[in-house]
Amino acid sequence: MANRRVGGILFFKVGGVLCNAKGSFTYNIGAAKREAIVGADSVHGFKEMPQVPYVEGSITDSDELDLETLLNLRDTTVTLELANGKVIAIEEAFFAGDGNATTEEGEIEVRFEGIRGREVAE
Repeated sequence: MANRRVGGILFFKVGGVLCNAKGSFTYNIGAAKREAIVGADSVHGFKEMPQVPYVEGSITDSDELDLETLLNLRDTTVTLELANGKVIAIEEAFFAGDGNATTEEGEIEVRFEGIRGREVAE
């Protein structure tokens, strides 16, 4: 197995605008979640339920960032460019966080949920 970068540096964009990403982000592209249907005699099969595509993490506040505009965003595209070269896109996304911010490090928690999530081919 070759040495290759699998984590670390990332870029977070909202509507094409680069934000100051901080720390670790989590994401889910919204693939169906499968759960077993179990009877008294055996596993009968499974069900599939949709999941909400999302990107969640923290950004650092700046004088260029309008917090109120960020909190009211909807119908936008959010991308997460990962250290391994993958790009995750959440489309028709809306701000779905609490809007919490801290003053010590100017940190703002962000969560965007959307209608579609996908891994973008390069």
